[in-house]
Amino acid sequence: MSDWQSTPCVERHKEFLEKLIATLIDCTFESVSRENPVLRWREPGHLEDIINFKLQEEPRKQDTLLEIASKVFKYSVKTGHPYFMNQLFSGLDPYGLAGQWLTDTLNCSIYTYEVAPVLTLMENTVITKLLSMFYNEGNGSTLGDGLFCPGGSFANGTAINLARFWFRKNVQNEKHIPSSNLVLFASEDAHYSTLKWGNVCDVKVVLVKTDKYGRMDVNDLRDDILQEQRKGNYPFCVTATAGTTVLGAFDPLIEIADICQEFNMWLHVDAAWGGGLIFSKRHSVLLRGIQRADSILFNPHKLLAVPQQCSLLLTKHKCIFKEAHSKQVPYLFQKDKFYSTDLDVGNKYLQCGRRPDVLKFWFMWQAKGTSGFEKHVDHLMTLSALFKEEVEKRDSFRLVTDSCFINVCFWFIPPSLRIQNASYDYKKRLNEVAPKLKEKMTKRGSLMINYQPLHGKPNFFRFVIQNSGVKIPDIFYVFDELENLGENLC
Repeated sequence: MSDWQSTPCVERHKEFLEKLIATLIDCTFESVSRENPVLRWREPGHLEDIINFKLQEEPRKQDTLLEIASKVFKYSVKTGHPYFMNQLFSGLDPYGLAGQWLTDTLNCSIYTYEVAPVLTLMENTVITKLLSMFYNEGNGSTLGDGLFCPGGSFANGTAINLARFWFRKNVQNEKHIPSSNLVLFASEDAHYSTLKWGNVCDVKVVLVKTDKYGRMDVNDLRDDILQEQRKGNYPFCVTATAGTTVLGAFDPLIEIADICQEFNMWLHVDAAWGGGLIFSKRHSVLLRGIQRADSILFNPHKLLAVPQQCSLLLTKHKCIFKEAHSKQVPYLFQKDKFYSTDLDVGNKYLQCGRRPDVLKFWFMWQAKGTSGFEKHVDHLMTLSALFKEEVEKRDSFRLVTDSCFINVCFWFIPPSLRIQNASYDYKKRLNEVAPKLKEKMTKRGSLMINYQPLHGKPNFFRFVIQNSGVKIPDIFYVFDELENLGENLC
């Protein structure tokens, strides 16, 4: 019998959902077990033999769907596994997972208070708290406003649009300035979304040089601004980074803020990766000066290990979201509602329909408290420092550059290259090591660490963790596994 109606029915679906939930609970604990692989690698053709990806005319039976669900889990990457260190997200937090399940059960969208009363108040609470942390005035007052965004890239784009809106309203004095004459500045190591959104917003993006640690060169920034002014262009925004993707560098925010103030430019700080340090009394010093930013991107799904995805854009300008985005469409934002229309938060968003990403973050915050997030962050920083110390101790590893954050970038030097580092093709051969090692670890399912080249340097690995379930023995496991896999590389 065709099961086509989109509503749960006790007789038809209760047993199916109970079996599926039981499977998901088992999968949750299996996925983080060190006894199991990070992934079971299969070539695409083999996967297509294991799972029938084709869509057919007639429905499949529930038992078949349960079997498919098990296979999907079995052959997918376990991002909560302690040995998954491949991206700037990892971990499988039990309270975040519970919040995610609750989010999906509600299947809600936040734009008006009437359809999301609890979630609207929850979102306002989290945004207000984060504003007080990032824009701490010291007198108890709260600056600004915030948005939840579908990822950091979208938040960066929204910030560029806000900066453009602010510049035209407050700086250009009614003169018509084509967007193509507006210039944004970001470091050459800034996230690539800045370049993409430069195209979308039709503004020129100038990439500023970085120093050997990956930090924006403020002298080069000033020179670039003056050069664009001489061309008749209008510098309007600087995007600084607090925790670059590869090196984990923090741009000098105070010096950049001074330049933005001097030239009357908007300062946006992409703290998608490093923003979580705001929870740590010990390590938040790396964010010194961030309170001077006009807008701040922060991704709790990165350093804080909130389930994917959870991104916020904060600003110290209280009304700018509504000024830039509001359209007051009468089919959603009627003015004669029976409650305060200030609660209809959707009017300040570029999106209309959107997931309540706040719930899992709020739920985790309730379970851990602010102090729990602080312990989480401090633990990750301790493990990162230990990893860096080990790299410096071992002959088969070499740092790419010094690090101050989670990212530890390093080369693995196989035995065949340790005695030939002066050979004419040394750089070429070293460049081939990381891809070969990555293939070995991936197919074995024993470890996942990402690699990349940068600024002419040969491919190197980037150690990053967000999973506070990682322990000190796991750090030594990574070194042992890389040495075992790379022993015979040439």
